Amino acid sequence: MKFCPNCAAALAQRVPPGDSALRYVCDACGSIHYQNPKLVVGCVPEWEDRILLCRRAIEPRYGYWTLPAGFMENAETTGQGAARETLEEAGAHVELITAFSMISVPSVNQVHVFYRARLLDLEFKPGVESLEVALFEETKIPWKDIAFRTVTLTLKHWFADRARGCYGFHAEDIK
Repeated sequence: MKFCPNCAAALAQRVPPGDSALRYVCDACGSIHYQNPKLVVGCVPEWEDRILLCRRAIEPRYGYWTLPAGFMENAETTGQGAARETLEEAGAHVELITAFSMISVPSVNQVHVFYRARLLDLEFKPGVESLEVALFEETKIPWKDIAFRTVTLTLKHWFADRARGCYGFHAEDIK
């Protein structure tokens, strides 16, 4: 940030009194502009013993496989965002089951939240951000071509929970 969105004056970076982090501060109007992590929301769409994955048509990680997910929008819940992203990226309609994983990625100022979800039908197709979408059995998951560590971790938890016959909630950090 260079200029205050409230008054257009130049911003300075410093730790405001009573705070502990470096912030953008406007000396003209006194506004403090906080920057917080972005939420990435998505789901693990299930159909019988298979998972729906999307092959990315955008950077980062063009051509790699991922779960349908993307940045949460203002005025939506995490669940609404996960369902919207699944529809946008995979053309798939889902019923959300429960929150499944939450993975903090402080190196890129993000938190990734994935839901377990049930595909409502087999009517899916690539959206503009996907080259293709496909259902995968565990033995066919393209592990070496998964786009993001958060997706790999979430899928490994999902398959391990399925093998145990009990799904839990998984929270962790990628340092």
